[in-house]
Amino acid sequence: MNIQQFRYGADNLAYVIYGNKEAVAVDPGAVNDILSFVRDRGLSLEYVVNTHTHPDHTTGNQKLMDKTGAEYIEPKQLAQNQGLPLEGETIKVYATPGHTRDSVVFHFNGALVTGDTLFVGKAGKCMTGDFNALLESLKFLMSFPEDTVIYPGHDYVEEYMDTAKTVEPDNPAINDFLKKYFPDHVVSTLADEYQMNPTLRFNRPELIEKLKERGLSVETELDRFRSVMWIV
Repeated sequence: MNIQQFRYGADNLAYVIYGNKEAVAVDPGAVNDILSFVRDRGLSLEYVVNTHTHPDHTTGNQKLMDKTGAEYIEPKQLAQNQGLPLEGETIKVYATPGHTRDSVVFHFNGALVTGDTLFVGKAGKCMTGDFNALLESLKFLMSFPEDTVIYPGHDYVEEYMDTAKTVEPDNPAINDFLKKYFPDHVVSTLADEYQMNPTLRFNRPELIEKLKERGLSVETELDRFRSVMWIV
């Protein structure tokens, strides 16, 4: 299986996961580009799916379904099924509540399509208010190998690298990552995130010291995570 990234709107990112003949569209706001891509490669678009159901991620659903006859499966059902078939293989789907209650990620071939659960440089906003759920979702993602490639739901890289600098101004990994940032293909790895993303560094001693300097709570893991999320 392969993946192609598409930009739409100001900063949204859509994806097509595809094999030799079949394809799946994820958060498919870039309708025309996706249609051209599958047509040019002779692919049949089998499914339209979302990482969560916020309107900026679902805007292309109906148009693609109307144009291709693809089947829509909602995130909760995907998580219950724990996967999506594609040419005899399975794209694994996991529930990652926190940003929304219905957030999911898609895992295949060493890659994670993370939607708004994990961006490059920062975790997504905890719009449910359930920080424990978001923390557990992030810890689940952190259980994958460090070379796992992260495909986020938005390109906020420059903004979030600036934010990371305010938290850890002496962290060289931030500028190192910016040097390899490429707006036409927005990705990172978990290894990158561990080095420069403050919302995944809540147990790192150097970050804990920064939180203490600000008088923020660091007693428990959840305290540290909430403190980081508060300042970013």
